[in-house]
Amino acid sequence: MSDNLYQHFQTVIDRQPQATFLTTPAGQVIRYGELPTLTARLAGALVALGVEQGDRVAVQVEKSPETILLYLACLRMGAVYLPLNTAYTGEEVTYFLGDAEPALFVCRPQDEAEAQTLCAAQPRTALATLDADGGGHLMDQAAKAEPFEGIALCGADDLASILYTSGTTGRSKGAMLTHGNLRSNAEALVETWRFKATDRLIHALPIFHIHGLFVACNTVLASGASMLYLPRFDADEVIDAMADGTVLMGVPTFYSRLLKSPRLDHHAVAAMRLFVSGSAPLTAETHQAFSERTGVAILERYGMTETGMNSSNPYDEARRAGTVGFPLPGVEIRITQPERGEALPQGEVGMIEVRGPNVFAGYWRMPGKTAEELRADGWFMTGDLGMVDSQGYLQIVGRGKDLVISGGYNVYPREVEQIIDEHPDVEESAVIGVPHPDFGEGVTAIVVPAAGAEPTKAAIMEALSGRLARFKQPKEVMFVDSLPRNAMGKVQKNQLRDAYAELYSTIE
Repeated sequence: MSDNLYQHFQTVIDRQPQATFLTTPAGQVIRYGELPTLTARLAGALVALGVEQGDRVAVQVEKSPETILLYLACLRMGAVYLPLNTAYTGEEVTYFLGDAEPALFVCRPQDEAEAQTLCAAQPRTALATLDADGGGHLMDQAAKAEPFEGIALCGADDLASILYTSGTTGRSKGAMLTHGNLRSNAEALVETWRFKATDRLIHALPIFHIHGLFVACNTVLASGASMLYLPRFDADEVIDAMADGTVLMGVPTFYSRLLKSPRLDHHAVAAMRLFVSGSAPLTAETHQAFSERTGVAILERYGMTETGMNSSNPYDEARRAGTVGFPLPGVEIRITQPERGEALPQGEVGMIEVRGPNVFAGYWRMPGKTAEELRADGWFMTGDLGMVDSQGYLQIVGRGKDLVISGGYNVYPREVEQIIDEHPDVEESAVIGVPHPDFGEGVTAIVVPAAGAEPTKAAIMEALSGRLARFKQPKEVMFVDSLPRNAMGKVQKNQLRDAYAELYSTIE
C-alpha cells in the first residue's frame, strides 16, 4: 500500500465524486470526481516536460485553482512541490533554483523572459508558465500530453514538498516535508477542528505558504469539505462569504481588518462555526474585540514551516487569548533549558521543542544545520521560547531567534541587515520587529550612519527595492548614533525592541 498523500485523498474522492471541492467568485466549480482527470493531465504535462519521481518542481505563480491542481499532480506522480512567494525577486529566486535544482520552474507569463535567464544557469531546469486565469504553457502541455493515470508508489518518508524558510545567517533553508508529515498533520487537524464533508472553508490565504497550502487545502481534502477560493483577502468579500461558509482560516491581520468593518456582528457570523488564527501572534485586544462583536472566540494555534501545526486551542473548551493551547494528537511538546536540553517543570520559560510524525525530515542539503536543530531522538528545537501554564496551555513568550513575523510572513533580520550594511552611507544596522496594529509586527531598521554621512529613509529603501520581497522591507527606518551592545559585543535587540515598542501605536 502506497503512503502517497494523493492516494489518501483518492479515498475521499471515491467516496463522494459528485461533491464540490472548490468554487470561485467567478463561478468556476471543481467537483471531487473531476480531480483524477485534471491531475492526471497535469501530471502527464510534468512528465512531458522532463519531471521524474523525486524531482523538484518550483512554482512562483498567482493564486488560482490550477495551482492547487498542480500541487496535487506533483503528489500524484511523486514529484517534490516547491512553492515560492510571488514577492520574491529575481535575485532571491536565483538562490532557490541553484539550491533546489528543480527539473521544472513554473512562473507567471510576465516573468518568463527573466525566468529564461535564471533557468539558463540551471542546465536541468525546464520552464513553463501558468497565469491567474489558468492559462499558459503548462496548461497547453496538459491538454496534449498523455495523462499520468497511476499514483506513484511513495513511502511515508519520501519527500512531498520543500518549503524555504529564511536563515538567521541570511541563507534560506529548505525544510523537507514528507508524505507522512503532511498526512499526519491533516488528520490531526480534521480531528481537532471537527472538520466534516459539510464544511465550507473561506480560503483567502496565499498558497505559497504552509498555512494556505497545507493547513487549509490538505484539511479540506482529507475531510471531503469544500472551499470558496478567493484570490486574496478582502474584508467585504469575506463577510459576504460567511453566509454560506462555516470556517475561516486567517492571519491576525485578517481579523484586525474585519474588525474595522461595521458589517461584522453576530448576524454576519451566524452560519460560521470556527475562526482560526495563526502564522503570527494574535493580540489579546483583537481576540477580545472579535469575541465582543461576534460572540465567537477565535481559535489560535501554533505551527512552523518545519512542523506544520503543533498545538491548538481546544474546540469545545476555553480558547484563551495569548495561548496556543495543547499539543495536537500524536504531537509531543516540551519546554527545555536551551543549552542542556533538560526538560523544565510547568510554569518555567524555556525552549519549545516538538516531536511527532509532523516534524520535518531536515533541511535540504544542510546536514549540519539539521543536526543543530533536530535532535537524534526526534525532538525539534523550534527557537521559540515558551511555557506551559497552570492549566496546561502553551504560551509563546518570545523567540530565541530574531525572527520577525509580519503579516504572517517570516522575516529574518540578518538577510535585511546585510543589504543595508552594504550601503556606503551606513556603518551598521539592526533590524527588529515591533508591535504593529495591522501586521502583528512591523519590520523596523535601526541604522547607524557612516562617519560624516547623512543617509535618508528613501535611500535605504531604494537600496532594498528589487533585492528583497516587499514584506521583508522595513516599515520604518530610524537613525541612531550607536547600537546597544553587551560585554561580548552582541547587539542587544531586546533593548531596541523596548525603545521602539510604541513606534506604530498611532496607526489606525
